[in-house]
This record gives sequence, structure tokens and C-alpha cells, in this order.
Amino acid sequence: MVRDEILITGEYVKMSGKRLEVIETLKPGEVKIPKQIAADTGILTNHVSKVLQELKNKELIVCINEEARKGRLYRLTPLGEEVREYLIP
Repeated sequence: MVRDEILITGEYVKMSGKRLEVIETLKPGEVKIPKQIAADTGILTNHVSKVLQELKNKELIVCINEEARKGRLYRLTPLGEEVREYLIP
């Protein structure tokens, strides 16, 4: 049975096609920069940055090098991996 937190967060992600596309492109254990995510999804980089911030606020992704001005690396958190698995079986 899927936990309530996964269901609620999964529905939040599904409410935005862009959020869903970003979650889909980040595979478990993989790290990407916003430019790579933009290229993989076809979403403009400035929109990707906004979506990344939304997903970060929901603790679905984490930036592993916050101090970098360019080339910030993002990956799924354990919660993000669970939500991705729920959304993309």
C-alpha cells in the first residue's frame, strides 16, 4: 500500500506537467545540471530552475553543490525516488 505522503506529493507533482517531466528525467542515483534537464525535457532553462526550486521546497530533490553559481547538480531525494516510482511504475 502506498503511503499517504507519497500519494499527496505525487498528486502535487502531477498537477504540473513540467514538474512531472523534471521528475521523470531525474533517474534514481543520477545527477544533472539544469541545462541537461532542459535539454532532456524541452523546457526552457529558466522554467526548469523554477520547477527545481518547487521540487526542492517539497524535499523531492536536493542540490548537492549549493555554493556553485554555475553547474549546480541536482538529484532525487529518497522521498523523490519513492514519488517517481509511484508516478512511473
